[in-house]
Amino acid sequence: MAVDYTVIVVYLAGMLAMGWWGMRRAKSKSEFLVAGRRLGPAMYSGTMAAIVLGGASTIGGVGLGYQYGLSGAWMVFTIGLGLLALSVFFSARIARLKVYTVSEMLDLRYGGRAGVISGLVMWAYTLMLAVTSTIAYATIFDVLFDINRTLAIVLGGSIVVAYSTLGGMWSITLTDMVQFVVKTVGVLLLLLPIAVVKAGGFSEMKAQLPTEYFDPLGIGGETIFTYVLIYTFGMLIGQDIWQRVFTARSDRTAKWGGTVAGTYCLVYALAGAVIGTAAKVLYPNLASADDAFATIVKDELPVGVRGLVLAAALAAVMSTSSGALIACATVANNDIWSRLRGAVAPAGQEHDEVKGNRTFILLMGLAVIGTAIALNDVVEALTVAYNLLVGGLLVPILGGLLWRRGTAQGALASVVVGGLSVIVLMATHGILANEPVYYGLLASLATYVVVSLATKPTDEAVLAAWRERLAGRSPEPVSEPAAAHQ
Repeated sequence: MAVDYTVIVVYLAGMLAMGWWGMRRAKSKSEFLVAGRRLGPAMYSGTMAAIVLGGASTIGGVGLGYQYGLSGAWMVFTIGLGLLALSVFFSARIARLKVYTVSEMLDLRYGGRAGVISGLVMWAYTLMLAVTSTIAYATIFDVLFDINRTLAIVLGGSIVVAYSTLGGMWSITLTDMVQFVVKTVGVLLLLLPIAVVKAGGFSEMKAQLPTEYFDPLGIGGETIFTYVLIYTFGMLIGQDIWQRVFTARSDRTAKWGGTVAGTYCLVYALAGAVIGTAAKVLYPNLASADDAFATIVKDELPVGVRGLVLAAALAAVMSTSSGALIACATVANNDIWSRLRGAVAPAGQEHDEVKGNRTFILLMGLAVIGTAIALNDVVEALTVAYNLLVGGLLVPILGGLLWRRGTAQGALASVVVGGLSVIVLMATHGILANEPVYYGLLASLATYVVVSLATKPTDEAVLAAWRERLAGRSPEPVSEPAAAHQ
């Protein structure tokens, strides 16, 4: 294992070095939170693919392939579909808004009264998303070093918190590009063909497994529909995803770079399902489907390659974890704390804002590590996150982008009713039940439409300013000097 350990240690040291390098570039709020809004197509595509394909997509995707066969690709496939929809239909308009958070977009659209409540919902989502990624370190480090769960979480979480705190989005962007390359090589180019060959090829896999393992819809129509509701729609509105859209240097980059990343996700989805199916042939009686990834890597790959593939799994977890962490800190500082204290940073104090956001990343990182140690179930934590996001915020966000008649009162009522419905239904039906997101979303939609139609239309001056921002014709926000975008 010495060679494998060396590969991992070099990889982790590289992540910290890039965090230090990113710190030298992050001199303004724009640089720190959205990489100066100047990423080109190649870097944008790689980092977007890296953030959406995390531990759940890699370890969980292989586990679903082990359990259901090729139809286990649907979870990650719906993530790719969501990213494609966001990129083709919405990303250009989102990029032109020149904001930092989803709540700022809601304030622009509805007139400044949606920020704190929507920020709380988005904060809860990003926190739980970061927690689920951090929990996944335990699985990987257990395979690598045979260390206990708490130490694994602290070790992995501390590295992510360190480089994210140092350089913000620049550090995360640089590390995500490395992680994207490592994942591509480790999972698609090495693990996928080796797993298929070890299982005897596709003909042997078909001979060994039931026919439903090769049925594209074998996982079930209701499960696929739920994945679409949670993951496809979740991709459209998550702060972690939007914050990456804000990094694009043009709306064209956001649209086409995101389309490439979404297509990559579809390929990654199928690869994970095939690897899981091969693992079912090799290890038909594993205690848990989620053990399939670690088992096939540990037992079937040669020295060195094994270290690279485990680094790929670590990269998947770290990219999602760091993206969720900076999103969580951005929302906590800009949407909640700054509004509650009533402070608006004067122009010219960008360095102070960098310090404030850096402090919040550190605080949120410590909170994420502590919560991850306390929780055990990754699936439940992730389900809570996406149920709150989709049930509470999907309707007012898409309504604001698509329906002129939507009002601030309708948006606020929609967030409150949808969020509370999801929470109550999760308490009564169980966290993993489908009903919370189904009925929470319907309640949110009905409330938004009824309250919007029953209240005074949004002021025409607010809508005019909104249209100017959507068209990219309005000036840069005061707190974001033009120098940051040269």
